[in-house]
Amino acid sequence: MLIAVIVALAVGTYGFRVAGVLLRDRLELPEWSRQLLPVAAAALLAALAATAALTEAGAFAGYARPAGVLVGLLLAWPRAPFVLVVVAAAGTTALLRLLGVA
Repeated sequence: MLIAVIVALAVGTYGFRVAGVLLRDRLELPEWSRQLLPVAAAALLAALAATAALTEAGAFAGYARPAGVLVGLLLAWPRAPFVLVVVAAAGTTALLRLLGVA
């Protein structure tokens, strides 16, 4: 059953990708929607990141995880090396949890 679901999702994903390539010239979008699409994609990504950073199992994840995300964001902003960003964010979260911060 799980394999069938995975295959169905894969077929649907590739179907949407192929449809986008095939229908690109046939579908005419209004100018306002063309300008809105990149903004909508960024807003969706920000909402997904905020949800992952702040919640766990439908409840607030505590203060340690958002603090780690904030450290990662502050290091990623000036384009620090990726490994440093990940290690610092994870280390901050782990240290705060070790100190008893939820």
